[in-house]
Amino acid sequence: MIIVITGPTAVGKTKLSISLAKKYNAEIINADSVQIYRKMDIASAKVTEDEKEGIVHHLIDIKDYNEDYTVYDYQIDARNKIKELQNQNKNIIIVGGTGLYIKALLYDYRFNKDEKSNDYDNLTKEELYSKILNINNESKVDKNNKRRLIRELINLENKSENKNGDKLLYDNVYFIGLTTDRNYLYDRINNRVDEMIKNGLIEEAKYFYNLDKNAKSLKTVIGYKELFEYFDGKISKEEAIDLIKKNSRHYAKRQYTWFNNKMKIKWFDVNFDNFNQTIINVENYINNN
Repeated sequence: MIIVITGPTAVGKTKLSISLAKKYNAEIINADSVQIYRKMDIASAKVTEDEKEGIVHHLIDIKDYNEDYTVYDYQIDARNKIKELQNQNKNIIIVGGTGLYIKALLYDYRFNKDEKSNDYDNLTKEELYSKILNINNESKVDKNNKRRLIRELINLENKSENKNGDKLLYDNVYFIGLTTDRNYLYDRINNRVDEMIKNGLIEEAKYFYNLDKNAKSLKTVIGYKELFEYFDGKISKEEAIDLIKKNSRHYAKRQYTWFNNKMKIKWFDVNFDNFNQTIINVENYINNN
């Protein structure tokens, strides 16, 4: 069984995942693109050792900030981890708010091949031409020009493969989404940012700023990019904090839109006064479907 737990930031995904992992003897695979990186702890609201309560987590803290890690890399790593856990008869819980990671992992999601990073340079012209003819036997490409052969093959494969339909690759998958009243969620996000500041977000951002503020992995991290502007003297600390809250709220809104358009998710309204009731509701849904 695979249980996917997703939804916007600050909605209780970690707490639910730990409870379900205990209930169903499962291990957890991270699906948050920032938690992949070491030391990006506060900005990503990374699960702490205490919060894990002994549950094994995978694909957290596997890369340094200056190492490239793409959705394609995640797809390979996470699918290998699923295979490994299934061979051990383990249930699997996938937790995170990075929708594209989840989509690429569980669905027949294929990627455009980048001419700069493909393996076609290792093929002969004859092998390239043969692959082209297998897709389009009427191709008029110059079979003596290797660069054109590579470009033609990439274009053909993009057209034929990159359909990215809704074919689910695994059986017995439950898509669980956590949600709450939008205004209440925004209040929780604002309060979470205040807690992150108290817990050392500014110091964490300063650490990476001093290492390499232009590193690719840092440019889109909410919490860092705003504070980097503060460190550059472009805005005040208060303005940076307000921007973090604003951008976090906007990100939550985009997450809702993405998941509603891209996946069939069973949404649960979170009872923050009695979170155990939310857990029971999710368990009942899983047990009866």
